Amino acid sequence: MPTLTKERFGTTTDGQDVDRFTLQNKNGMVTKLISYGAGVSELWVRDKNGKPVNVVLGFDTVQPYETRPTPYFGCTVGRYANRIAEAKFSHGGKEYQLNANDGSHTLHGGLNGLSHRVWKSELLPGDSGVRFQISSPDGDEGFPGNLAVSVTFSLTDENELCIDYVATTDQTTPVNLTNHCYFNLEGAGNGTVHDHTVQINAESFIPVNSAYVPTGEIGAVKETPMDFNQPKRIGQDFNKVPGGYDHTYVLRTKPGELTEAARVSAPGSGISLCMLTTEPGVQLYTSNFLDGTITGIGGVYKKHGALCLEAQHFPDSVHHNHFPNVLLEPDETYKQTTVYRFDLL
Repeated sequence: MPTLTKERFGTTTDGQDVDRFTLQNKNGMVTKLISYGAGVSELWVRDKNGKPVNVVLGFDTVQPYETRPTPYFGCTVGRYANRIAEAKFSHGGKEYQLNANDGSHTLHGGLNGLSHRVWKSELLPGDSGVRFQISSPDGDEGFPGNLAVSVTFSLTDENELCIDYVATTDQTTPVNLTNHCYFNLEGAGNGTVHDHTVQINAESFIPVNSAYVPTGEIGAVKETPMDFNQPKRIGQDFNKVPGGYDHTYVLRTKPGELTEAARVSAPGSGISLCMLTTEPGVQLYTSNFLDGTITGIGGVYKKHGALCLEAQHFPDSVHHNHFPNVLLEPDETYKQTTVYRFDLL
């Protein structure tokens, strides 16, 4: 069974204490979790030579996580991951105005989403993992209903980082949670991910406009730069995708069933990542907005210096009835599981 330790990570600018938890399995895989944003700050995996490599971008102090604009390194994103167009939606004859933090749109829950708060934490029985919990009050960032959220992280001896989400509400409200880890399987701060090989089990994706808001279409990936059905070097078609990848893929899975969504591997380290999820989509994001001005654990974080695989429902689903439903009802429980499994090539 993995070992678990707890320590003080730091204090926020408004005086809240932030804890850090370190989980380690029998293989030497280590994940460090922080209560600020219920996030992953470090994830150490052994490479083909047995050397530990930190494969996620993050910071070793609290204050950089508080900065705005934020890259959302490793955090739990919500209430609604991705974008809601024009920062508003309607339900039951009422329009709800949300906080806009991405031009005129709402991104990742608004100005002060769940990613920028200190969560309560508790250790699981047998020190097998950590459960983070938070309450989002009615009207928070403009969203209706009191929302209770818990996110549980556990580490297995099969080198799996497992993330389980649960949420309940007392009013109908949109919910779309995800984790925002930035992966560089050659090591955080070690160049770009252009040479990483990616495979995504999806025949379709969600086209977006210049503001990265869905057009409402569902596009086929076949014979386009969006196609990752066969393993492909991620940098192969960068010049055909303006700015880089920042798109939701429609997975060939049954929502609610934990199935393989994507695989990533790095030739230098020999580390391979398999992602499994119960969600209908995964956002592939290639760190298009990093610009070399951020220094974190491992060094300088360059443009395209990592990639994200964010398990989620589709962006802006509140405005597209043909997208999977994201409205959580008071008599329902939101549940999601995502697993990141590491191996060697």
